[in-house]
Amino acid sequence: MDKDFIKLPPLHSIDIPSDKNIKEELVSPYVVTKKHIETFNRDGFIKLKNVLSAGAVAKLRFELLDILHETFDKKIFSQSNNRFLSLEMMWLKNTIIKNYVLSSRIAKICADLLRVKSVRLYHDNALAKEPGCGRTPWHCDDDHFPLATHDVVTAWIPAQQTPIEMGPLAFAKPLSVYDHVKNINFNKLDTSYDKNVSKAFQSNKVLIEDGPFEIGEVSFHHNRSFHTASGNYTNRTRVVLANTYFADGARVVDNPTMVSGDWQKFIPGVGPGEIAASKLNPVCWPVNKDGNDQDLYE
Repeated sequence: MDKDFIKLPPLHSIDIPSDKNIKEELVSPYVVTKKHIETFNRDGFIKLKNVLSAGAVAKLRFELLDILHETFDKKIFSQSNNRFLSLEMMWLKNTIIKNYVLSSRIAKICADLLRVKSVRLYHDNALAKEPGCGRTPWHCDDDHFPLATHDVVTAWIPAQQTPIEMGPLAFAKPLSVYDHVKNINFNKLDTSYDKNVSKAFQSNKVLIEDGPFEIGEVSFHHNRSFHTASGNYTNRTRVVLANTYFADGARVVDNPTMVSGDWQKFIPGVGPGEIAASKLNPVCWPVNKDGNDQDLYE
């Protein structure tokens, strides 16, 4: 089966910045323009280049791979596995990853795109597609976050250059395409939901953005943005850090559903209808608001 994989050239040798320099980068501001904000609010997503330096991306990949190896097994990246691996809440145990997750640089981009003054963390998520791992079905994140707000955005941060063959995130646009599929019943037991969404998009001639990601390029998508990803047909594991943030002051919905998953793991001690502001949901922008700071869990 190895012969069927597209062999990518070796990763370029990149000087890894010191932890101090990476932390400084992750708190430095990124200029979000009026056009960026307009694009995000029209399309439901935006891809921004040079959010991270090549060195910061290389460091992120090293740390994520190390955590995944430790959590799963030493042979997880064998080309015969073809698995999709996911791991959450890494920021509580790994100081380096915490800097990427609580990054005021990334969080401020999210706040600016949402046009809100302050955002909190919902959770982080490592997403790894081993060589041969298949396609990610169409979905939006709205039902998976039990938050009574639509001011929710996920920063999708590839830990390598991500060509088409590796399965970059792809988006349906504009954001209003949600209306074409909002009444399709979600079913996590089979592929019917994905097929019905695909049919709806095809019949309505919905535009799809499915381009590659350059190194350091990051996408930001709204919780009602429909997205998918093709399979990884290369000989290299696709690794991504996905951080989700929401507007400060948002409440938990009155009736969280099973689709929301184990949401109390991410918002402990907060009940339905209450403000989502547990100790695991620090304000990431602005820095030090309400006494929160990035060294709280070190």
